[in-house]
Amino acid sequence: MANISLDEIDRRLLSALREDGRMPVAELARRLGVARATVTARIERLTASGTIIGFTVRVRDELDPLAVRAMTLIEVEGRTTDNVIRELRGFPEIRSLHTTNGGWDLVAELGAETLAHFDGVLGRIRAIEGVVNSETSLLLSSVLR
Repeated sequence: MANISLDEIDRRLLSALREDGRMPVAELARRLGVARATVTARIERLTASGTIIGFTVRVRDELDPLAVRAMTLIEVEGRTTDNVIRELRGFPEIRSLHTTNGGWDLVAELGAETLAHFDGVLGRIRAIEGVVNSETSLLLSSVLR
């Protein structure tokens, strides 16, 4: 992965792709005021550099099979963070995992099918050796994504 510098066109292109990853190259070019070849070359460069790491689908919340969503803050004991992260990577319910500063060591975005499934996931997280505390907030509705 190369470390590349992003210019204004790159940032606007990434923003448009976040809005709609399936937007046609012609529409992207029109929005950005550049040629289609420029858009294609930029997408290829951003993908090759690792800036764009993939494309995904977003599902309407009420139709999402993992509709129970939450953010879980996790406190880890001492130097066990790497081991805890390794364990958490195996949870299919974890949509994203971040290290952070402050009172908590990790932040996990979770998705589960039901509240009972969600309860089980929290129990499995708390059972990981090195996890000393957690706090979870259910996400009720998304107002900005």
